[in-house]
Order: sequence, then C-alpha cells, then structure tokens
Amino acid sequence: MNEETYREVHSIFSAYLEQKGQRKTTERYTILEEIYSRTDHFEAEQLYTDLVAKGINVSRATIYNTLELLVSCDLIKKHQFGKNQAQYEKSYGYKQHDHIICVDCKKVVEFCDPRIQQIRTMMGELLNFKITHHTLYCYGVCGTCQVRREMEHKASKN
Repeated sequence: MNEETYREVHSIFSAYLEQKGQRKTTERYTILEEIYSRTDHFEAEQLYTDLVAKGINVSRATIYNTLELLVSCDLIKKHQFGKNQAQYEKSYGYKQHDHIICVDCKKVVEFCDPRIQQIRTMMGELLNFKITHHTLYCYGVCGTCQVRREMEHKASKN
C-alpha cells in the first residue's frame, strides 16, 4: 500500500467523520486500511471474512456502516454489476475506468479508453451538460467461459 495515499485518505475520512459528528473508531480505520491495501473489487462479506481471518474483531454491521460512510465521502465506489451483490473498490487517486463483466463467471475486468472521455466531452457540449462523472458497464462472456460453453454445446450434441 502506498503510505502517502493512505495518510491522505485517513485524513479525508477523519475530517468527514468529524464534519458528520461520527465517531472515529479503530475499527473504521482498520476497514479503511484493509480496503486501501487491496487491488481488487470486493463484496462486503468478503471484506468481513478477510478481516476475521486476520484476527481482527469487527462486526458485519460495522463493515456495512463503514462502507456506506466511505462511499458518502467518495473514498470508495459502490458497483452493482447486474444482479450480483454490490461490489466496492477504492477510488481516491485512481483514474477513471470502466468495467467488463462476464455474465457466466462474474469476472470483472477494468479498462480505460481515452475515446470514452472524448465522447463524454462531445456529448456534454452538444447537449449543454456539464458532465461530472460516468459509469460504463459492458456485459458479455469471457474467453474461458466461451470455451466452456462450446465444450458443453459439443457434449450435448453427442
């Protein structure tokens, strides 16, 4: 984990908690640190399981409440990929990116294409909108699942 980034998010979170009259607890900062040490998208239950596996005593309620606070102060993003459970990812200091989701195995792949930014700018100007952010989710079948589907299809013919 980048220590400078963590100091910055810790400071932002502290100021946010203070502004909202929320308690600054060790558990909340432990959750923040765990999130900013990750490189993946994660579900709340996975975060809970990972923390418990590390011997950290934290309740599910604390996890869910802290995630909502972190979303509110823009330190994490919450995604709803299809009908799956909500997934989260850290957002401070990370460039805009979009997602491709496999409808079979639920694998999430991030991508960044500057042409999307150009489209955003052009559409904002054309339609007189000041676009502040966007979300793009593309759904399909990943290469591994395509192979599995083909094998299942061939097997069903025999």
